[in-house]
Amino acid sequence: MKLSQFKTHLENISEVKFAEPDGQLVPTHFHITEAGITTKQFIDCGGTMRKEQNISFQLWVAKDEDHRLSSIKLQKIIGIFESTFHPEDLEVEVEYQGSTIGRFGLESEGDNFKLVEKKTDCLAKDNCGVASPKPKLQMADIGKSASCCEPSSGCCS
Repeated sequence: MKLSQFKTHLENISEVKFAEPDGQLVPTHFHITEAGITTKQFIDCGGTMRKEQNISFQLWVAKDEDHRLSSIKLQKIIGIFESTFHPEDLEVEVEYQGSTIGRFGLESEGDNFKLVEKKTDCLAKDNCGVASPKPKLQMADIGKSASCCEPSSGCCS
């Protein structure tokens, strides 16, 4: 979800709620302790230089159970963030503490925001020697395909 989509969703809700990937809601007394731009510059395993940028919000749950973040308050935080950093309309990423700090993508799900698990992947599959998985065939199906020759077709002579 890009920042513009995040802001549009905020305009249509009053209470900000985040759901973890398993559907469990983040406790409603969370704080957004950081809003920033994260930049990652790296070389992939094929030797290509790359750069990624995201807008990052950090969610933190304290013992302050009376705290509630309204959408209006979060819109004000985003306004300060935008006037300070003048960001592009980048993807929003959320940092949230589980057993370790996790980084999640974001989707809207009804009135909630859903934290979406991110996966690692090879960005240079064509360059680094990792072979593409071959399709698995059932032995019983070999020869049933129209692309296979019939012994009397003459294709092998």
